[in-house]
Amino acid sequence: MPSDAKILIVDDHEDTLYALESALSPLGYRLGRATSGDEALKQVLRGQVGLLLLDVRMPGVSGLDVVRYMRRLEQTQHIPVVLLTGFGPDHELTSAAFGLGVADLVMKPIDPWALRTKVRYLFDAHRRHLALEQEVRELRALVKPGEPAQRPARPHPDARVPVQRGQGAHTEELEQDRT
Repeated sequence: MPSDAKILIVDDHEDTLYALESALSPLGYRLGRATSGDEALKQVLRGQVGLLLLDVRMPGVSGLDVVRYMRRLEQTQHIPVVLLTGFGPDHELTSAAFGLGVADLVMKPIDPWALRTKVRYLFDAHRRHLALEQEVRELRALVKPGEPAQRPARPHPDARVPVQRGQGAHTEELEQDRT
């Protein structure tokens, strides 16, 4: 995820968008907004989205439809999604949401402190995950195709084999004990 990745907030009500932006602005992350599922998908597909806060029920493309589409594409399937709903607990919605792999389902009105904590954790964890994936790609590029990877030398399991110089902190003490 690029360093300029943003948290995309999606809701069809302007006042909810404003409230969510106000709650999250103290975190210092870049925030984006969308007022429909279609608009959210367009922004997600353009890249630069590291976390999606998504209203479930919107006219046209619903939040669940957005998640279903995202999970089918390799480039978007690992973006964490927090679904937001103002319609109270719903077993079918909960089951469908977690079945699609959303990170959380949050009921409105939203506690800003709890939301900031969740967002900080999910956004930072996603950034770390992508950084590790990039590091693995770079390390694999260093290994030439067809050439086995070099493994670091391990100490011999037989304790009778003398310790070589430079291995361990007490090398000099061991050398003195053997004489």
